[in-house]
Amino acid sequence: MTAIPDGVYPTMVTPFRDDLQLDLPAIAPLMRFFEARDVAGVFAICQSSEIFHLSFQERLTLLREVMRACSPGTAVLASGHISYDPQTQIEEAKSFAAEGIDAYVFISNRFAAAHESEDVFLRRAEHVAKALGDLPLGIYECPSPYKRLIPPQTLRRLTEVGNFAFLKDTCCSVEDIAAKLEAVRGTGLKLFNANAATLLESLRLGASGYSGVMANFHPQIYARLCACWQTDAALAERLQAFAGFASLAECQAYPTNAKYHLALCGVPMGRRCRCQDSDAVFPQSRQMEIKQMYASQAFAGL
Repeated sequence: MTAIPDGVYPTMVTPFRDDLQLDLPAIAPLMRFFEARDVAGVFAICQSSEIFHLSFQERLTLLREVMRACSPGTAVLASGHISYDPQTQIEEAKSFAAEGIDAYVFISNRFAAAHESEDVFLRRAEHVAKALGDLPLGIYECPSPYKRLIPPQTLRRLTEVGNFAFLKDTCCSVEDIAAKLEAVRGTGLKLFNANAATLLESLRLGASGYSGVMANFHPQIYARLCACWQTDAALAERLQAFAGFASLAECQAYPTNAKYHLALCGVPMGRRCRCQDSDAVFPQSRQMEIKQMYASQAFAGL
């Protein structure tokens, strides 16, 4: 692919068995779920995948299963980028690239500590990017272990030092998104909003789609919104109103609640997580909230 296709990229969760080992047979049904709901692709091996709780071999095994399960035409963006060491970053990225992914996505906070400057960030990003040749690259403003938002001028510089084609933006600010889009105009880098509440406004500004946690719940709503916002303003506003309100689920017990919701949708997976005690954070009342959100889609005609 010469460009990242516009549209929706769910941040894939990792299915685990009750013993917290990878539940690989659940990957194919999960891919079928996404593809049946008109996603452009998936963002695999990301924070939603609990990458900070997976070994490198587990991350690579998980990616291989995703690549086996995806259909032709479904773009696969992958990260797994948790090391601070540049040489390890390069070696692991090359291993992922060898699996045939469409883009490798770096995590912004892995290139510089919170106290380090934009120059340090750019120098390290350029070093690693150049080692990967012409592989399309992305950058993700991951919230963990700290959120390093990328200023517009730094984003522009990234397009000059590497083959950066994708930004997973987590700033949650319409004004900041507008500034970033202006900074990269004409470069080929596309911005994908991770924040549901600002999605419609960001599409109007020139964002290319959605890549956020709520696509694990109802990706079809985001796909319809991305497809219709230019041709059916009333439907777009209706979809945005539901999506923005439903995104309160992000603050509930994610990713346990996403796995629970996927099971309600027929994807055969349990709700176990390594990053949290699923039983402790997801009591009966929270389960009922997710069941009611699931039912509300039908009541709303969505």
